[in-house]
Amino acid sequence: MKPSPWAAVLAGAAVGLATVTGCSAAHKRPEPPGTTPYAATRATDSPAQNAAGATPGGCPTTASLPLPEDFPENLPVPDGAVVTSVEHRTGGRLVVATVVRGGFDTTLALLHRELPKAGYLPEEGEVEEDDAESDFSSTTVRGRWTLRKMPDCEGGVYLTYLTSAVS
Repeated sequence: MKPSPWAAVLAGAAVGLATVTGCSAAHKRPEPPGTTPYAATRATDSPAQNAAGATPGGCPTTASLPLPEDFPENLPVPDGAVVTSVEHRTGGRLVVATVVRGGFDTTLALLHRELPKAGYLPEEGEVEEDDAESDFSSTTVRGRWTLRKMPDCEGGVYLTYLTSAVS
């Protein structure tokens, strides 16, 4: 007996679903959204120099990457922040991802206190239980920061900056 076309479609869908669920990201450690390893902008560096290493639990264990020269020099970065990736995007946008070990509430308070002191006006922010975000601007820079608790690094938070020059 010849199988019906619908049986073939259902079998194909079942195989496709099994493939997709088998490749699910549910068991992967979350990374800051929108980041690309520093290797994308520094292809001549050896792999060991392109990203900060992490323990099996997710906390960085190697030295921080340097802040890029075009990172706004007066933009507050918490002491001890480990730069884990840097990405130069189109339109002069810069994304710098860091890990801070000071805890979510402490890092959030620092951003709320230090950004205005450095001349940045916070705009349209929100705070939830495990993450926060806000736009900011100055006379020369527009940007956004995001802060997210790290599930596998005690006291660790992802702090990501997106900046671009005001035109």
